[in-house]
Amino acid sequence: MSNNILNVTDSNFEDEVLKSEQPVVLDFWAEWCGPCKNIAPILDELASEYKNKLIIAKINIDENQKTPATYGVKGIPTLIFFKGGEVIATNFGQATKSQLEAFFDANI
Repeated sequence: MSNNILNVTDSNFEDEVLKSEQPVVLDFWAEWCGPCKNIAPILDELASEYKNKLIIAKINIDENQKTPATYGVKGIPTLIFFKGGEVIATNFGQATKSQLEAFFDANI
């Protein structure tokens, strides 16, 4: 995982995501998920490009089951955009860099 991507767990979710001063895009993923692996390098790149605008974070759903259950995550990858502790938008499935940029820009 890149230095620009924040690793979130069930135990630090509230502090890192809900109480964040900046908007947070949380990627729900798993090691075995092919589409998750496909968007990982794109998210790494975007984390650098959007560094001062938002935080990109990842939570492994196999190691952390409380948070995905709380937000009704049924499939991965799922990206949930949080702003001020509230869910603003959700993106399901694999996406291109331009689709993710549009998703980010529409919700910042």
